[in-house]
Amino acid sequence: MPILSKVMRGDFIESIHVAYGVAVDEKGDVVYATGDPHYLTCIRSSCKPFQASAAVKAGAVEAAGFSEDEIALMCASHNGEEVHVNTAKSMLSKLGLKPDNYFCGSHAPYDDASHHALIKSGVAPSPLHNNCSGKHAGMLSLCKKLGADPKDYIDSDHPVQQTIFDQLKHLTGLEKLSTAIDGCSAPTPFLTLSIIAEMFQKLASGKYPELDILFNAMSNHPYLIGGRKRFDTDFITTLNGKAVCKVGGEAIRGFGIRKPDGSVIGVVVKVLDGNIRALEPSSMAFLNEMELLTDEENQSLEKYREPVLKNHRKISVGKISTGIDF
Repeated sequence: MPILSKVMRGDFIESIHVAYGVAVDEKGDVVYATGDPHYLTCIRSSCKPFQASAAVKAGAVEAAGFSEDEIALMCASHNGEEVHVNTAKSMLSKLGLKPDNYFCGSHAPYDDASHHALIKSGVAPSPLHNNCSGKHAGMLSLCKKLGADPKDYIDSDHPVQQTIFDQLKHLTGLEKLSTAIDGCSAPTPFLTLSIIAEMFQKLASGKYPELDILFNAMSNHPYLIGGRKRFDTDFITTLNGKAVCKVGGEAIRGFGIRKPDGSVIGVVVKVLDGNIRALEPSSMAFLNEMELLTDEENQSLEKYREPVLKNHRKISVGKISTGIDF
């Protein structure tokens, strides 16, 4: 019984995206799943809070003097808006480094207004605009704390990545990680959906000091996590300290949710074909099937539940209708 996102053109189904969702409790037990909880996938940028936790745990963040909003940016896949760029710039300044020290590469801001402003200014995108610039500043802080050469800090055999791998093994309980190269050139692991959900449960559990710092930073600075018109920012803002979430490439998102009864649940949703347009409605369908959102929260996030599709003249041509196929 997977999650199906039916792409409607008028009254007819034009395409269907299939997603799996998994929820895990405090014991690490799967309490609900649509699809295979053992499905193996790449965690991509949904891993950022857990990669960042290695720098927090090692004392690198404290040594660098990062503020809470800068800690939040370590977990972000941001829009490249002015606030994101300036925050990343501040982090590098505290480390005594420059954008040239980044190995994440450059791309245009995701935010259209910021992209257009950059074009008008005649300035080329820099690594500061890269959605992973906060993550890489965190890695460079860990590099400085370890006294390691910042050159090639993204290589899997570098002390920075080895320290991160050790933390990920600690959080997952795995003795070995299978990795590939992410869009920002750093290693990223492949994990089962149930393990990813369990990691997000731990993020919200309050039982891991390094993760608690990151949960609070994400909760208190949701705009740093994504930005304008981004689900992660809107969801974290709406849940107001009760939950965080983090998107990853190829349409994956993890959630750490503190329920009203005091229990904590971890959730992951993955669109199998990697199409991001189905991720928000699939996420909303899964969360609502588990009754994890209030009526008020649903109302605030309404635009993500059944996105309206428009053509280039802004005429509505259809919608994405999503539900769990029983």
